[in-house]
Amino acid sequence: MHPLKTLFATAIFTLTAGAFAADGSDPSDPLVRAAQTGEKVSVAIDLWPVPWPSTRPRDPDVAPDGNVWFVGQTGDYVAQLNPKTEDFRRINLPPGTGPHNVIVDDEGILWVAGNRQGWIGRMLPTFEDLEKIEMPDEAAGDPHTLIDNGKGQIWFTVQGGNFIGRLDKESKEVELVKVPTENARPYGIRLDENGQPWIALFGTHKLATVDPETMKLTEIDLPREDARVRRLEIASNGDIWYLDYAKGYIGRYRPSDKSFKERRTPGEGRSGPYGTAIDDQDRVWFFETWQLPNRLLGFDTKTERFVSNTALTTGRDTVRHMVYDPKKNTIWFGTDSNWIGQAKITN
Repeated sequence: MHPLKTLFATAIFTLTAGAFAADGSDPSDPLVRAAQTGEKVSVAIDLWPVPWPSTRPRDPDVAPDGNVWFVGQTGDYVAQLNPKTEDFRRINLPPGTGPHNVIVDDEGILWVAGNRQGWIGRMLPTFEDLEKIEMPDEAAGDPHTLIDNGKGQIWFTVQGGNFIGRLDKESKEVELVKVPTENARPYGIRLDENGQPWIALFGTHKLATVDPETMKLTEIDLPREDARVRRLEIASNGDIWYLDYAKGYIGRYRPSDKSFKERRTPGEGRSGPYGTAIDDQDRVWFFETWQLPNRLLGFDTKTERFVSNTALTTGRDTVRHMVYDPKKNTIWFGTDSNWIGQAKITN
């Protein structure tokens, strides 16, 4: 088999006491405490080298047929990995697209954020007929992260332009809502069970949400002014879980009573939590990207304990976005050093 189609490496790390302390006796480390109490979840990471060097593969999504799609942010392409055959396929996007993420809807249609050219692209999975949907306002020139609500609409953020957007997939009409805080930098976005979007405002210490009926935007101040959140997840009970990239916190916002609860991530000020996902047991998974090597951590939102730690063996790297596949109980991600990864949760 050609080496670019071969599963290059498998990194399996089962949490054990002393993983972060040379003598195994640091009781202050939440990961050590989790190991000592038996609260641990094993994870295995499989890695595929992307055959187009230095193209920053990122923001994958899983299609209904099980194929994994991703974009090359610095390579101006959208590509497919077939995990069964380990084959890659690629189609070039217009030069300068700077694609930021791709999502695949229930019909298998691809939707691509043309981040540097101000459009959202619609593409058939046969790599045909790219249709560019331009933003109605030139100021919204950088569509950032897309998410499908399963009801014919795509919500998205516009980081530099400072908007939240909604695209009707049938009419191709785009609605934009301006974020009132200047340079708020809308970034990660998730939908709750009612289809209401929640957004991380990376340029400030705030979250935001938009009422889908009125399109009214509400900002929510976090407890600390120095917080900077890139990604967030939503638990089955409606709690919003966010990761403070700047200071190394995991936090919970409860919309029902507007309360907050925060705790440090294991890496604390050396954490840099970035790519996130949440599984079907309400465990939040995230990478600490300022650690060398990067490490994938699992946090049980029900017990509020860290339950897993897995080292990423690709060296100095950054994982920017992740997606959970409930059919396989796996998490997919891309890395800046040109890998597509699959984290398999085994219990």
